Amino acid sequence: MSDGLKPEADGGERIVNARLQLTWRIAAVAVAVVVAYLLFFPARKTRASTGEEAPDAVTVAAVKVARHDLSLQQTFEAEFRPFQEVEIYSKVSGFLQNITVDVGDHVDAGQVIANVEVPELKDDLEHAVATQQRSEEEVKKAESDHEETHLAYTRLMSADKAQPNLIAQQDVDLVRSKDHMAEAALAAAKDQVAIAVADVKKLNTMLGFCKITAPFSGVITRRSVDPGALVQGTSTSSRIVRLSQNDKLRLIFPVSVSYVPMIKQDAEIEVHIPGLSTNFDAKISRFTRQIDTATRTMDVEADVANADLKLVPGMYATVSLATEQRKGVLALPIEAVSRQQKTSVFLVNKNGEIEERAVVTGLETSTEVEILNGLSEGDTVMIGNRAQVRVGQKVSPKLLVASARGKE
Repeated sequence: MSDGLKPEADGGERIVNARLQLTWRIAAVAVAVVVAYLLFFPARKTRASTGEEAPDAVTVAAVKVARHDLSLQQTFEAEFRPFQEVEIYSKVSGFLQNITVDVGDHVDAGQVIANVEVPELKDDLEHAVATQQRSEEEVKKAESDHEETHLAYTRLMSADKAQPNLIAQQDVDLVRSKDHMAEAALAAAKDQVAIAVADVKKLNTMLGFCKITAPFSGVITRRSVDPGALVQGTSTSSRIVRLSQNDKLRLIFPVSVSYVPMIKQDAEIEVHIPGLSTNFDAKISRFTRQIDTATRTMDVEADVANADLKLVPGMYATVSLATEQRKGVLALPIEAVSRQQKTSVFLVNKNGEIEERAVVTGLETSTEVEILNGLSEGDTVMIGNRAQVRVGQKVSPKLLVASARGKE
């Protein structure tokens, strides 16, 4: 009987041993949890007290408050025009003998660009020269006659003075009259020479007009006639070419009346040409000092050098002009300033925690805003989405350099 009960007793002993092992395992796990808790939280407390980063610190973009030069830019539409431009006409009527230039050709000042043929002008000049020669011969004859009559008059007057009443008064008066007539004839002959010389000079000038020259260096931008065409010196049909000085251009832009007081001689402007993707600086050269009553604008000009002729008259450009300027002021990127309920920034304080700071702003440009009050130079300010942090939270600021902030 006892032998039959032994196996049952052994099975109960195994159950008891299994339960004991489970109990010890549970106890060991509990002890491990307690030990880990005791080890972790004191260490965390120690890191917090020593100012080390907490493991859950959020990295945020930040900038330093610094001093910058700010300027408020106003843009105006502008157009390039030739520095000088003229329609060249023929001053005499005749047939165009030849033309030596075409559209796009560069010419120098004084260069002959066309010749007009006026056949009758040469005949008139030859006739005027002959008349001048004949008048000069008449002067010589008049001088000889005057010399003879004046000599006779002088001798007669000397004899009359030596022996008074020897020569009849009638003879004296007659010789005196001849002398005066000879003198008058000489003067008239000289006048005829002067008239003849003036006629020759006039015709030579007209003949010179047959050569049409460029008044200044530039580019031919229009050709109106061809060889053989009849040009009339007294009408618009005498137009030969249009000459434009393009190596130097006028950049003209209208400024609305509200900005007129800000226009100053030699003020800096920035020019952008969309068609060429080109930017360059220039200075205001002149302005009309008068408001156009129709458009309420004033034309302003800047001289632009164009030696390579890359710029073409008629091109459009955009001009940026600084209407307000601040030198060396505290500034922040616009995205660092919030204006939801009040104007404020998220300042990263010395403890590395987020602090909301109210600020007073001034001049605002397209990228930056002036800080008048609330911050000091060198303060670290968070930039970006505020929803990712809360006031008092530990953060790790990552400073942005000037190029990343869209600066120069």
